[in-house]
Amino acid sequence: MATASARHILVKTKEECENLKAKIEAGADFGAVAEEHSLCPSKRKGGALGEFRPGQMVREFDQVVFSGEVGKVLGPVETQFGYHLIEITSRTE
Repeated sequence: MATASARHILVKTKEECENLKAKIEAGADFGAVAEEHSLCPSKRKGGALGEFRPGQMVREFDQVVFSGEVGKVLGPVETQFGYHLIEITSRTE
């Protein structure tokens, strides 16, 4: 069964999510941005969520993590929790 590891940044608005993505794409460190801005407790680990399987995260998050490009910052992805930037750090098929 497929597994993936990812880190994410959770914020309340799409605009904030897009602004943070632009900062990261301009060279800001993903983990440092997560620690400063994310609303998720994972921010203490730079947004790292560890390893998980399909179905363990909300549907919208899962779809991105198990189909998106590894190593690229993806998003904004809207879920019931807010807006996410997601970086897939590894994935096995």
